[in-house]
Amino acid sequence: MNHPLRRIIHLDMDAFYASVEQRDDPALRGRPVVVGGSPRSRGVVAAASYEARVFGIHSAMPMARALRLCPDLLVVRPDFPRYRQASQRVMAILRSATPLVEPLSLDEAYLDVTENLWGEPLATTVARGLKQRIREELSLTASAGVAPNKFLAKIASGWRKPDGLTVIAPARVEAFLQQLPVDALWGVGPVTSRKLRAIGVEKLVDVRSADPAVLGTAVGSLAARLQQLARGEDHRPVRPDRPWKSISTETTFATDVADPAVQAGVVRELAARVVASLAKRRLHARTVTIKVRYGDFTTVTRSHTDAMPTADAGAITARALALLARTEAASRPVRLLGVGSHGLVGVDEDSACAPGLPFAGGGDPLSD
Repeated sequence: MNHPLRRIIHLDMDAFYASVEQRDDPALRGRPVVVGGSPRSRGVVAAASYEARVFGIHSAMPMARALRLCPDLLVVRPDFPRYRQASQRVMAILRSATPLVEPLSLDEAYLDVTENLWGEPLATTVARGLKQRIREELSLTASAGVAPNKFLAKIASGWRKPDGLTVIAPARVEAFLQQLPVDALWGVGPVTSRKLRAIGVEKLVDVRSADPAVLGTAVGSLAARLQQLARGEDHRPVRPDRPWKSISTETTFATDVADPAVQAGVVRELAARVVASLAKRRLHARTVTIKVRYGDFTTVTRSHTDAMPTADAGAITARALALLARTEAASRPVRLLGVGSHGLVGVDEDSACAPGLPFAGGGDPLSD
């Protein structure tokens, strides 16, 4: 099957949360800044300025460790309404070029500019224009990757951060692939990377020649997809309305919680947030999950699936509490609790979903 050649841009804002803070507070500019929680309450780094990254600080790092690496680090509590407002302005700029914008999060998106509203035949020119508008209108910087598909464009956007622009023309795809390590592949994290290196797969292109049976044993059903990507092939279209696969939320306690009543109360609160987010998106869920991390960092998940999708607050809360009872939380101190929903369908996508089911109101995006 022949696939048309496309012009894809992946645009990624640079240290987005931290950059918004530095933009809005001159006292933070040029200094090591992180956005995140308090080190006294097991906070983690949500974003780090490039001045902070020099010290080896990165997102998801415990805040206490970040402060050990840089005692002069400035810690700023997150202001998500302000970040969402900045994100909306970024996305509006992107949509001025094409309606085919697929946001991945507040600070990154794919664009298909094969045909675009600017009438510009060169995707590189579109990317450069978008970066310039973001800089001039928002006083923020973005990095962009331009390539024939999503996979390559995303790798390219991270190639020369910050404020970078990397273009992979169709004729340069093979040369670009030859220089990439295996963990550049989508879906290859630290664990999968170790498995691949154990069978002699060090570079991305090594995946092509790996024995299919050996590769399958190492990475399971991911094997065929990895081999396709290793050839530089990715036929996924840019989807402006990317479907939500799951909605979940979790909380980490400042001190381990052993009281079952307190644990149950937290699960109820988390379930209410999930229900609110389902309501906002007019979604129902077939599967409810919980996540429990004990004081020794052991983590377990439990799930329950019903043929009837629902967004009923009482039903989802009851299922989450029943799943909590299937863990050892009542007898072991708990560090983290999470509630999630999966198997999501739109209200109008399944005739079994009664549109009159009660929804909780409000709610903010959680995760997908």
